[in-house]
Amino acid sequence: MSTLLVRNALVLVTMDDGGTEIAGGSLLAEDGLITQVGASSDLPDTADLVIDADGMVVMPGLINTHHHLYQTLTRAVPEAQDADLFTWLVALYPLWSRLTPDSVRDATTLGLAELALSGCTTAFDHQYLWPNGSSIDDQFEGAQQVPIRFMASRGSMSLGQASGGLPPDSIVESHDSILRASQEAVARWHDPDPGSMRQVVLAPASPFSVTGELMKESAALARELGVRLHTHIAETIDEEEFCLERFGVRPVEYAERLDWLGDDVWFAHGVHIASDESQRMARTKTGVAHCPTSNMRLASGIAPIARYRQQGVPVGLGVDGSASNDSSNLLAEVRQAMLVARLAVAPGVGEAGSLMSGRDALRLATRGSAEVLGRSDLGSLEVGKACDLVAIDVSSHLTDSGYADPVASLVFGNRTGVDWSVVNGKVVVDRGRLVAVETEALRERHSTWSKHLLA
Repeated sequence: MSTLLVRNALVLVTMDDGGTEIAGGSLLAEDGLITQVGASSDLPDTADLVIDADGMVVMPGLINTHHHLYQTLTRAVPEAQDADLFTWLVALYPLWSRLTPDSVRDATTLGLAELALSGCTTAFDHQYLWPNGSSIDDQFEGAQQVPIRFMASRGSMSLGQASGGLPPDSIVESHDSILRASQEAVARWHDPDPGSMRQVVLAPASPFSVTGELMKESAALARELGVRLHTHIAETIDEEEFCLERFGVRPVEYAERLDWLGDDVWFAHGVHIASDESQRMARTKTGVAHCPTSNMRLASGIAPIARYRQQGVPVGLGVDGSASNDSSNLLAEVRQAMLVARLAVAPGVGEAGSLMSGRDALRLATRGSAEVLGRSDLGSLEVGKACDLVAIDVSSHLTDSGYADPVASLVFGNRTGVDWSVVNGKVVVDRGRLVAVETEALRERHSTWSKHLLA
């Protein structure tokens, strides 16, 4: 049995149902599970590993519900810098068609490393194109280098330009090969048990890049295999117009026709969704990955987060693609979520609701994201849950001075990294440094692959 003690936190933020925060708090974990949480005077003084969190805020690890890690290879591409979503995709599809198994592997490692440094302890990734022999195996191999929890999608595109879709025909797959590869990925990599480090999700890319038949059969296959479903929905007005013109309905109704509403489904973005549609999502517990930076970067719009929360739609936080963000910083995304939610309810903007607090934004990235991913074992620091936590020093630096509320300072103060990160009871980030990753060698390999794609 291995034990971990995190002690003497300035504030220990549990994110439990009551929002408990413990000044001078400590936490004990055994074999990756939390066994005690409380005041330092009530917990043991020793363990196999002790982290002194004096001057630090300790909180649950952040959970990323939507990303495209392969896009770390194509950041700030000139042709895609000042573009809406469809123009951006058309500019980048040819570059992504040059991906190889090795480049996918290193892009996965580098993106997860960036996420870990920003406090992410669980990440979901949505890769939906697999050129030149690349596969989901390459992602899981790349993820082994960064010991955070990893949920990967067997994503797909089947509707090429010749059939009225957006992607080039050269990077779409056949219906049968997608379903076969999806089944194989689940059999090889998916671990459904509580505390799982590796899971698989079935994730056709979007209504404009897959057929309705594939969407429907993917939903049936996912439910047969007991895995979750994910896709992009209602990200832009262009997508809404595409669905109205091609299918005669808006994106959410189209998804409902294809059996894509339910508590095992979550959508990326959900920017352009009417109130009656979000009520349907709330009723079926269909979730949303909110990606504020990407939505601003591509001028897609502002998701109706206040309405989602009022109606009971599960909402989590996502970084989104590293070519539409253009980074992998989840702690920075928490601040963006708070600010854009406030902008959305500003007078004259149009959405009704109250201001999102800093704690609301942190909860979105912890408890909210855990619910969206179906991970009841994660998201809070409570006895019996997985020991995934981060600790952030708020007392030692020039920029720490003057904050009356150390927890709120994590969001209002624009912090971008963590001092400690623990996943499954094991240290991933130690005083701001990744424990297991040779970062310089990784950066050099990743840069080489990027230059190859851009050449």
